Amino acid sequence: MLRYILPSLLLLCLPAVSSGTGLFGYREAPQPDVSQFGQWVSVMERHLLQDRPETEDCSSPELNACHLHEWREFLASLRDLPRAEQISAVNRYANRKDYVLDIDNYGVEDYWAIAREFLANHGDCEDYALTKLFSLKWLGWPVERMRLVILQDTNLRVPHAVLAVYQDERILILDNQIDQVVDHRRILHYVPVYSINETGWWLHSPAG
Repeated sequence: MLRYILPSLLLLCLPAVSSGTGLFGYREAPQPDVSQFGQWVSVMERHLLQDRPETEDCSSPELNACHLHEWREFLASLRDLPRAEQISAVNRYANRKDYVLDIDNYGVEDYWAIAREFLANHGDCEDYALTKLFSLKWLGWPVERMRLVILQDTNLRVPHAVLAVYQDERILILDNQIDQVVDHRRILHYVPVYSINETGWWLHSPAG
């Protein structure tokens, strides 16, 4: 289960110039230091170290690299496809997994899973988004054009996470609740709190 960014963290943020209306129609203030986001730093480090295919017993029910072989084979099949087909296929592939709360998977309320863990154990909203990010990164999509977005779903009244991809003057949303990739302007019930990628993070606030 996702948690909002801590109020104390918001109070410590240095003022930044908002870049105008952006994601979901909200303003965003860029911030350079991601070190305060422990879950993000941890999942990126573990992805580099552990999301590597190895030779293992694929008959074992335990978490192992066989899931990564299947994932890499899927991604390899997308290599020569147009970008629009790649992003749609990646969204559908991850969305086939079941939604499972972190407390049921890992015994903690909030855990951000790498691809290996998500593909074996399923996961919750940020796990879908992260595996989509890792998938597109493997396919050569620029990391600076993708963001994990932490937001509030005002329909369900719960925190949520999606992947935002900036492409050709559009912001495309990959969401585990929607099998189609959609333009951010079509979604009216999401309130972004912050977004993050490997280059920095952005604090969002209402426009106007």
